[in-house]
Amino acid sequence: MVTASFNELKLLMANTSDIRNGLCIEHNNDLWTIVEFQHVKPGKGNAFVRTKLKSLTHGRVVEHTFPAGHKIYPVRVERRKHQFLYKDDMGYHFMNTETYEQTALDEKLIDNPGLLKEGMEVDVLFHAEKDLPLNMEMPAHVIVEVTYTEPGLRGDTATNTLKPATIETGAEIRVPLFVNTGDFVKVDTRTGAYIERVKK
Repeated sequence: MVTASFNELKLLMANTSDIRNGLCIEHNNDLWTIVEFQHVKPGKGNAFVRTKLKSLTHGRVVEHTFPAGHKIYPVRVERRKHQFLYKDDMGYHFMNTETYEQTALDEKLIDNPGLLKEGMEVDVLFHAEKDLPLNMEMPAHVIVEVTYTEPGLRGDTATNTLKPATIETGAEIRVPLFVNTGDFVKVDTRTGAYIERVKK
């Protein structure tokens, strides 16, 4: 007879009070990660949890409301360190830094793929039981070189006016007027937003 450990039973019995950012759950025959959540206790009526869920299979983000105390079904995932190798028609190729095994991911499973630099270390999320790659997480920010942008005006330090700039990965971002070709900038990988200019 197979018996589940206490922790496994606890996972199977999870409810909305266990919801947290980054938790992976099974819902409506798909796998989702919780991007945002908010416990709401209205003056009248029952409490509920408003969530933003991202599909780990097709990348779509949806909003969903769970009644307070509703059962949820967490999925055990493993984060494994990988290095980004290259992109081709098959997808984005990563190598496990411990086993050297290679994994290809579809673009829809990657947030802001245009910020991926060759050799960058990332976390690839795997479904622990099925050993299936689900998603990829980049570091919170990346430093990239600006390969082309219109020249800035000398002495113009305004940060609220932005212009387009092409970076070394080929992606286009928006940067302040004082940033020039050849500058290095720090970019938020979740939003693709410019953070600051950095000295290399």
